[in-house]
Amino acid sequence: MAIMSTTTKIIQSPFEEIAEFKNGMFHFNLSDCLKWMEKQGKTLFGEHFRILQQDHPVIYKLLVYAIGDKENCNRKGLNLEKGLLVNGPVGVGKTSLMKLINYFCPTEKQYQVKPARELSFELETEGFKIVNKYSKGAFQMGRNGTFPVIYCFDDLGVEPPLKYYGNECNVMAEILLSRYDLFVSKGMLTHATTNLSASELEERYGNRVRSRMREMFNLVTFDKDSGDKRI
Repeated sequence: MAIMSTTTKIIQSPFEEIAEFKNGMFHFNLSDCLKWMEKQGKTLFGEHFRILQQDHPVIYKLLVYAIGDKENCNRKGLNLEKGLLVNGPVGVGKTSLMKLINYFCPTEKQYQVKPARELSFELETEGFKIVNKYSKGAFQMGRNGTFPVIYCFDDLGVEPPLKYYGNECNVMAEILLSRYDLFVSKGMLTHATTNLSASELEERYGNRVRSRMREMFNLVTFDKDSGDKRI
């Protein structure tokens, strides 16, 4: 796995600790990446955290995507121009892995993990302006001008339905539609984790949103028999 060098310094970076810089590129060894992730996971989530062998195929896909390894992304059917939709049963570690994978992304591609259910509660206090907050208003300054803020919406589909001034509003659907428009026009990436199947997502958000999600996301799926690691 390899990624072209950038001048961006990443704090607490695996690039500094485990990557080999050679011929203008950073090279990673999967075994070293897994050890680094487990060590960092224990720091973030507690000594119980483990990287299990059964999850290595999923982690490999996430890693090659994060470091921008085009060759291996192509081999795994991943499009670097799209975001990640990580799907799997409850408790398999989707959120933890997305938080750890974030360290492997260049600064401009690092993302903020935001629980989807929190957005519903923000609607109650801030109103519909939160749709703009997480879409048209989600840009920040960089060395070469403004660039989109990348969010990972965690537990997509479990947020409670809410009414705003008597009108039912599916705030995540509106945010996804708005970010889709910016994905097309500005290359805005969005990531998400979910426990729901494609049909359940369509039932929750409608066919229009589901259709846009197919265009926005690479689907990365845990085995349906993966056990709950929180038990």
